Amino acid sequence: MIGRYNNLEVVKEVKFGVYLDGEELGEILLPQRYVPENTQPGDRLDVFIYLDSDDYLIATTEKPKAQVGEFACLKVADLNRTGAFFDWGLPKDLLVPFSEQKKTVEKDQEQIVYVYLDQESDRIAGSTKLNKFLDNYPQKYSKGQQVDLIIEDHTHIGYKAIINGQHWGVVYDSDVFKPLRYGQKMKGFIKQIRPDGKINLSLQQLGYGKTDDLTKRILQQLNEHDGFIAANDKASPEMIKKLFGCSKKAFKLSIGRLYKERKIAIEERGIRLIEE
Repeated sequence: MIGRYNNLEVVKEVKFGVYLDGEELGEILLPQRYVPENTQPGDRLDVFIYLDSDDYLIATTEKPKAQVGEFACLKVADLNRTGAFFDWGLPKDLLVPFSEQKKTVEKDQEQIVYVYLDQESDRIAGSTKLNKFLDNYPQKYSKGQQVDLIIEDHTHIGYKAIINGQHWGVVYDSDVFKPLRYGQKMKGFIKQIRPDGKINLSLQQLGYGKTDDLTKRILQQLNEHDGFIAANDKASPEMIKKLFGCSKKAFKLSIGRLYKERKIAIEERGIRLIEE
């Protein structure tokens, strides 16, 4: 319950807020500035529970950038002898102790942080030692399955990414057709589960779904450019990547499909929309 969103019942009103039924945690104060208008005892509120600066349980309707058990890219707000304090969207910054830092961080630096609950103190803390919190043995993903990604490091083969907050995967450079940044959240797709258990990812749908999406974008671009684009099956892969963020192979498949459906004409200088 601590460090997570909870739906709790209002049990009494006081001048400085309302108290909520925290069950085994006892009554928890929701300060007045967070109390919705016309709240009365018996109402239920969605709140986040954490320890305030005096280590008292407190509730808030503000939403942190991550709750316990989740990853988020956060900025260092301050440093002291204990560790680094990250801005995670609440008045009390999130402490990442030196012992939980993969490498020393600096003020204003952004890092992907895992939020966890210290079982001894009930304090919420963070860690940049991500490997500790990711499973080496992937669950059953299926090829083409859509997943949530957080982009991490760029290596000599491509970008490492956190899959569904549980596993590592990699997007090979050959499958990247648009700029990616550290900490970026995005949708991706399972491309392959390798025999060694490692996971290859794609940022675009596989198979027909991918082609459907690309054909829609090509038609959209044609409509936005007076029905003509100076690119056809003879265009360079670099031009195709710049225009549509895809491989030349995918582009050729899509314009071939549009040509067969008599939606475009393929000309010497490019492709042209056929007016109905």
